[in-house]
Amino acid sequence: MANSKRDLFLKRRLRVRNKLRKSNVGKLRLSIHRSNKNISAQLIDDVQGVTLASASSLEKDLGVVGTNNVAAAAKVGAALAERAKKAGHEVCYFDRGGFLFHGKVKALAEAAREGGLKF
Repeated sequence: MANSKRDLFLKRRLRVRNKLRKSNVGKLRLSIHRSNKNISAQLIDDVQGVTLASASSLEKDLGVVGTNNVAAAAKVGAALAERAKKAGHEVCYFDRGGFLFHGKVKALAEAAREGGLKF
């Protein structure tokens, strides 16, 4: 029985998220999504079910509309860190979902760390 790429991605996403939820109870979650054309990130409070800060490459003020490269990911990470600090949040855990931690995902995480988020 062959699994499709999508099935493998969904399995990996659930495995990563469940492990993180067990060890980071009560912390905020930095969740990312990467598509073929854009990248976005959200700082989520799972207890209350609200998004506290978000950033995306779709935003015109970041100047990277429609691009999905390492530079765009770094700008999104820096913008998210700035917005999170402005909202008064600095500690979170990084939920990469089913995406591997390299390239754009790694660039976003490093830019968020340099911006002041701790995870």
